[in-house]
Parts: sequence; C-alpha cells; structure tokens
Amino acid sequence: MTTVVVGMQWGDEGKGKIIDLLAEKADVIVRFQGGNNAGHTIVLPQGKFILHLIPSGILHRGKKCVIANGVVVDPEVLIEEIESLERRGVEVEGNLLISERSHLIFPYHRALDKLKEKRGMFKIGTTGRGIGPCYADKVARSGIRLIDLYSEEFKERLKDNVEEKNVLFRAYGIEEFSVEQIYEQYQRFARRLKKYLCDCSQVLSRAIEERKDVLFEGAQGTLLDIDYGTYPYVTSSNALAGGVSAGAGVAPTCIDEVIGVTKAYTTRVGEGPFPGEFADDLIDRFRERGEEYGATTGRARRCGWFDALIGKHSVRLNAIKSIAITKLDVLTGMGEINICVAYRYKGEVVKELPADIKVLKECEPIYEHWKGWEEDISRIREYKDLPENAKRYLGRIEELLQVKIKIISVGSEREQTIFI
Repeated sequence: MTTVVVGMQWGDEGKGKIIDLLAEKADVIVRFQGGNNAGHTIVLPQGKFILHLIPSGILHRGKKCVIANGVVVDPEVLIEEIESLERRGVEVEGNLLISERSHLIFPYHRALDKLKEKRGMFKIGTTGRGIGPCYADKVARSGIRLIDLYSEEFKERLKDNVEEKNVLFRAYGIEEFSVEQIYEQYQRFARRLKKYLCDCSQVLSRAIEERKDVLFEGAQGTLLDIDYGTYPYVTSSNALAGGVSAGAGVAPTCIDEVIGVTKAYTTRVGEGPFPGEFADDLIDRFRERGEEYGATTGRARRCGWFDALIGKHSVRLNAIKSIAITKLDVLTGMGEINICVAYRYKGEVVKELPADIKVLKECEPIYEHWKGWEEDISRIREYKDLPENAKRYLGRIEELLQVKIKIISVGSEREQTIFI
C-alpha cells in the first residue's frame, strides 16, 4: 500500500502529527519535496519534536525513513537534526537514507535568498533558507547534488558557482564567499553523510514490489505549490501528490491513496492574498488558542475561517478521497463558526479559486454561518461523542468537498485523535 499525505491549505495544516500517526503502520516513510523551510511538529510524552528534513516516521522504532531526490538538502541543518535526535535517544543510523541525487543548499544560496527578499518589488515572505535559489540552480543545470561531493570535479564546479554568485554580491556590496572555505566545510559534510546515501528510486521500487507499506510525506501545502498555488507567493517545488513521481522516482500508477490534511479553519504564513483573513482581535484569539506560530521561523500565522474553495481546489488537484481535520478543538467556545463557500468579485459570485492574484486579493468571502459549541472536546475519542454542532460542521465540510473525513485531531498529542 502506498499512501501520500498532502497539505490542503498554505502549509502548517498539522501534517506532522497525521504522518506520525500513520507511520506506526508504515514500513517506509518518504519526504519527497521542499527543504528545511518546512517544519513538522510532533508532541510525544518525552517532549516536542520539530523536524525540518528527516521524515516524521523516524520517531517510530525500526522504520526506514528516506529523504528523496526532490528535497533540497542543507547538509549543515541535516547533520544538526541527526545529532539532535540522537541526543534525545532516537535511533537515526540504520533507519535514515538520503537520495544521492538530492541537490544541496550552499551558503551563497541563503545569501541570494535574503538579497532577493530585500530588493524585490514585493516580498514573498520566504524563510531565507536558500530553498528557492537552490531549486533555481537545479533547473539551470548548475546545481550540485549530494553524489557530486564525492566527484573529482566537485571543487571545479563549486568554483564556477561561487565566482558567478560573487559577481552579484560585489555589485551589492555583500561579502563574497571563499571557494576554499566552502570546499573544506562540504568535504566534512560529505564524510559525515556518506553512510546514509542511497538510490532512492531503487529502494522504493523494491519496497513496493515487496508489498511494504510506503508513506509519502508532503511538505508545505497545495496553495504553496509552484504551479497551482497562489503564485508568486508560493514555495519552489511541487507540493501536490503528483510531486511524488518526480520527487521520489515512483511511477504515478504506484500510488494507491492520497490523504489530504486541513485545519478546521485556515492559516497562512508570509505574504500573499488571503480572502477572509480575520481582524486583529480574532486573529489574536486563534493564535493564542491554536499556537499559530511557524515551526521553522516562529512567525505569527495569519488566520481565517475554513475556505471551501481552497479545499475543493486541493481535492481536485490531488485526487483526495479522504481527509484529516486538525485543530477542531480550537473552535470550541466560538458562538458562531463560518465557512467560506464562494467569493464576490466586483459584484459577481466566484465559485472557483481565481488564478489571477490581483483578482484573488480583491475577492470578498461569502459565508455560511453555523452554530458553535461550548463543550471541551480535547478528551473525546469517538466521533459519536462530539457535540452535535461539531458533527454538523464536519458534515457540511464533507458535503462541500465531496470527501470523507477519516481522522479528526482534537489536540496536539498522539492520543488526542478520533479515527472514523
């Protein structure tokens, strides 16, 4: 069985917890796109874990975790993450594999990221981790992959890249980078990471042939996809389920199920249009109750009501048949809960997500109004025990998206989950 878990909003939907739950029954867990701009948070009895590159399944004993070739890897961050997990008693060696075809982030990528954000006509809200510039080098065919660190040509290729970037840095009065310093640093990284290298496609092909359960872990969310997100306020990779094929070397016909993850309301981090974003007083309430701060940057998230147009957009693009709803508990105590079912643009009703970013910025949400509930639901473990108004709310989401809800999260801990 091969299952893909994707975010249905602008990321931060709580995929880390859902993947952690599903990983218990999986044999192999694979991260197939993005970089350390992602942050998956898992709360366990021994504390909170925030993972940026290593798949969430690493917290389960004996699971094979693969960082696939679609991920851009900052080796310094990865090594720090490995060592941090090991200090906390997590067995990484023997359980982690990294695709030899993964492209590497270098210090000049981070500098370019920050320079572009500073100089740009408009801010994207990038994390400044060098993700975009690394993907740009990959597409421009000047990138350096993990396997290239072990090539005799590595230093020469590095020199070409550094000299090219230094021309730009000189023009903007930014300190230039030293080829020798980077070369020595990345040689150390190469020695540290060599034991984790693998041919990702071969590993996964063998696992699928042996009928093992393979779980693909998406980062970011559908609305941040480079092609189908709210461009240009997006990430630099394909965050859709279809990204598995190119990002992990697995044929589309090998995917059995796609599970979408969505919050019971909507959030996004960074810049970009957000129809229905709350006013400050309501945002503050949701940020406090939902701990709505980025796992990677710590930035406060913007919040709004559940948006069915975004949900339907995600269901269609990912062929989602079932969903996991997270943070339902955050809505407790709201006298009225709204669902955005359409937009209004210049007097016209819009029922699909507009591609034109300027149009989307000017869209006003059209809401359905639903009664809330006062009961504490954080201790509920059976769907039948949820308040009637909560069940009506969830039922309406199923109707609007034409999917079934399989998992409901009512808190951040593993056991605070309802399986349907």
